[in-house]
Formats: sequence, C-alpha cells, structure tokens
Amino acid sequence: MSDSSGKLKLGALVALVVGSMIGGGIFSLPQNMAASAGVGAVLIGWAITAVGMLTLAFVFQTLANRKPDLDGGVYAYAKAGFGDYMGFSSAWGYWISAWLGNVGYFVLLFSTLGYFFPIFGEGNTPAAIVGASVLLWAVHFLVLRGIKEAAFINLVTTVAKVVPLVLFALICLFAFRLDIFTADIWALGTPELGSVMNQVRNMMLVTVWVFIGIEGASIFSSRAEKRSDVGKATVIGFITVLLFLVLVNVLSLGVMTQPELAKLQNPSMAAVLEHVVGHWGAVLISVGLVISLLGALLSWVLLCAEIMFAAAKDHTMPEFLRRENAKQVPANALWLTNAMVQIFLVITLFSSSTYLSLIYLATSMILVPYLWSAAYAFLLALRSETYEQALAERKKDLIIGAIALLYAIWLLYAGGVKYLLLSALLYAPGVILFAKAKREVGRPVFTNVEKLIFAAVVIGALVAAYGLYDGFLTL
Repeated sequence: MSDSSGKLKLGALVALVVGSMIGGGIFSLPQNMAASAGVGAVLIGWAITAVGMLTLAFVFQTLANRKPDLDGGVYAYAKAGFGDYMGFSSAWGYWISAWLGNVGYFVLLFSTLGYFFPIFGEGNTPAAIVGASVLLWAVHFLVLRGIKEAAFINLVTTVAKVVPLVLFALICLFAFRLDIFTADIWALGTPELGSVMNQVRNMMLVTVWVFIGIEGASIFSSRAEKRSDVGKATVIGFITVLLFLVLVNVLSLGVMTQPELAKLQNPSMAAVLEHVVGHWGAVLISVGLVISLLGALLSWVLLCAEIMFAAAKDHTMPEFLRRENAKQVPANALWLTNAMVQIFLVITLFSSSTYLSLIYLATSMILVPYLWSAAYAFLLALRSETYEQALAERKKDLIIGAIALLYAIWLLYAGGVKYLLLSALLYAPGVILFAKAKREVGRPVFTNVEKLIFAAVVIGALVAAYGLYDGFLTL
C-alpha cells in the first residue's frame, strides 16, 4: 500500500477514508432511516446528501491544495478565516462530536451483545454501562502505553466491516420484493412521520452521521505520495461508502416494510438478514459489527486526543493539553476525553438517550466545523485569494463552495432548534479553556465581534438548561 519512503499511495488513502467512514452507523441504518422517513423521502434525502457531501469532499480537497500550510484539520480553516474564537469553537465542537460518537459506539456495541446476552438490553442497562466503562479504560491504558493503531488491526477491522456488508447486499438483492418496496412510498399509512419535507429533514442527520470521516484523507494530505491523490481518494472513498449505504438502506426497504423496520432493535441489519436467512444471518452481522466497532473505537479515541493536542500546539487550547508522556502520547488530552465519555455513559443510564439521540447530538456538534470549512473555501474563491493564476478554477470552486455552504446551513436547519440549543449548552463551557489559552499568551480573550457571538451562545445554553429542567427539551 505504501512505498519505501513511507508515503501513502492512492489505495492506502482510499482505505483510510472508507475505514474512518464505516464505523457503526451503517449497521443500524435500516431502523434509523425507517424510524424517520418512508421510501420516497429516503430516496430524495439520499440524492440531496450525495450532492451536498460530494461538494464538502471537494471543499476539503481544495483547502488541502490551496492552504498546505494549515495542518490540524478542520479547526485550522475556521481560525484562519474567522478568528480565534471560531477556530477554538470548531476544535471544541469536533472534539465533543468525536467523543459523543464514542459514547454512541459503546451503546451500540452493548446493544449488539444484548442480542446474545439479554442482560445488556439496548446498551443502556446498568450491566451494559459497567461493561462499557471497563472496556473504555482498557482502551485508555492501551493507548497510554503508546500502542498506535497498527496497520494490521486497521486491515482486519476494515475486512471485517466490508465482508458482511457485501454478503448482506447480495442476499437481500435476491430477497428484494418490489411490492413491499412500493407498498406505501410516501408513508401515508404512518401519519406520525409528518409531511415528506419533514421526513427528508429528519433523515438528514442520520446521513451526516454515517459520512463523518469524509475529511479523513485531507487530514493525511501531507503524507500522500502525490498531493493530487488526496482529492481522488476522498471522491473514490465517498462513492464507495455512498454505494454501500444506499444499497443497505434501499434493499432492506424491499425486504421488510417501513413500520416493521422502524420497530427493530439495533443493529437492525442483523434483524433484516435474520428475517431472510434465519439465525446465522444475525450472528454474521453482529460479529462483523463488534469487530468493526472495536477498531473504530480505538482510532476515534486516538483522534479525540490528537484534536486537543494539535489545537494546544498553536495556543488555541491551553498549554496543559500539549503534555505528552514518555511514549509520546498526549496523556492529558486523553484523560480529559475519556473522563467525558465516562460521565456521558453514566448519563445514558439515567436519561432515555438511545443510540439515535446520541448520534443526533454528536452530528449537530460537527455541523459547525463543517460549516466554517465550507465558508472558508467559499471566501477564498470570492476574494480570489490563492487564485491569482487560476481564474477558471476559481469559478468552479466558487460554485462548489456555495453549494457546500448552503448544504451545511440546510443541515443546521434539518437538525432543528432542539439540537441547536443542546449543542449551545455543550459549546458554552468551552470558554473556560479558551480564556485560559488566551491568558497564557497574554492576549485579550475576545474581540468585539466575538463578544456578541459568545453572548448568543450563552443565551442558547441558558434556554437549553431551562428546557432540560422544565422538560420541554430532553436528551
């Protein structure tokens, strides 16, 4: 996959994109989608997602080529384009999204084991939380010892993910029945789903969740053998994953009806295959998912710590998050991350939060970093910055940037007020770390514009806190 100089070839970059995008989301897709939309809305939603996410993929490609000096991934673009507080908020939002996703992974992992051991239920019973906590700290101490995710583990988990998906698609292709698929295309028989527009909106957050990781190749752009391979890998990886997702989603709608799918326990792919071939189908999918989740957990735990560490290196985050242990692992960032995961695991025990409500929240937190990346790419093309000798490219990038920006704004709208307020509640406390980082370099905390933005965040957070207390908002 990579040559003697250790540079990554196209194949390795594609594997990185596919590996970081296929975590646990796809295994729950049949139920997640059926719970929020009928067949017609699902098809419309995938069409919008394909266009929107592809433009976002192009945005990361363009920024990797035009601003090669900005390492540190998504938050560096927000900082360069919109100032320090926006840069900090992007790093903070991305970090929270990543560890909230890990909480979601733990819930899904024990929900899968619940299929074999009923004591784990849907992944949020006391036994499941104890099991998840033990596993969390086992991974934590494994990473502290300097064990980076070996290429071998990555290879094993990638194969373990893809084999069950291919088998699922082939089997369901033969079991697919058009009469089931077309029985109630607009979900008129389930009025609680609302209008088609509402259904499309509701499924959008799930589609974003399964694509998180699309920025994977651009993060590794400095290690690519050919810079041009980064864009290619992003697009090839994106199309491969999109194909898998649409196949899994659409084929299951022709095997079981939308109301049947909506009632399944996750991972719902297991139940769909069991419906077709019997018990061994569920076992196959469950084993594939457990291996897939363990691989994803390890890489995302590393990623969470890496985000905080990178942001601390350029004084976006406080100094203490830069500290590494003897094995060059950013230990403080790792402790902070996994302490948050532990707190939220305990919260899932007392609140009704299921896998789906956790991923909705994780997704709404990542929308802000995506929005600023798209806005920055649009701004560069608008100002002709770095386009002095490339006017034709500027036009193309201006259009792509505009579509990606509109898509990111639409996603915030699709997420709805509830998740916007809940994410404000998670964004607001970050100011403590931001102020600490600013004091360390002896600079004032906010500019005048940033004071206004922070005031808006605080108001949102107060409304959310009151909402949770009063009960008109729930986790």
